[in-house]
Amino acid sequence: MADKLSFLVKVPLFSGLTERQLKQLVKRFISREYKAGETIVTQGKGGAGMFTITSGKAEALVEAPDGTKTLVNTFGPTDFFGEIALLDDGPRTASVVAVKDTECLILSREDFVAVLKNDADMGVVIAQELARRFRRFLSQT
Repeated sequence: MADKLSFLVKVPLFSGLTERQLKQLVKRFISREYKAGETIVTQGKGGAGMFTITSGKAEALVEAPDGTKTLVNTFGPTDFFGEIALLDDGPRTASVVAVKDTECLILSREDFVAVLKNDADMGVVIAQELARRFRRFLSQT
């Protein structure tokens, strides 16, 4: 648990949380490995949680109706994706594929909501970071 805790402190989405809050969250993450070329999440499919890369590299691709794919982001250690799935259960907006062998920590929506029910302050800190991330994204488009 100590390794996960020291890692999560470096993840921007969680960097504003207290040690106590991080300890609540760290118990809820599961670890999963993906081989290079393996799809981690698929555009249009349901999203049940968020992913934080602990090692490796992945790319987010958006497929247009005509089948063309556009690279929209690259992820490495401490990067996260799928965070919107923590808030709703809508479909994934992009596919994410491992470019190298990649290990992720995964937090399900159900586990996230369960933790928030016991600590509303955590939700405020995370919502603020999500808003900052969304604002940065909008300023780039």
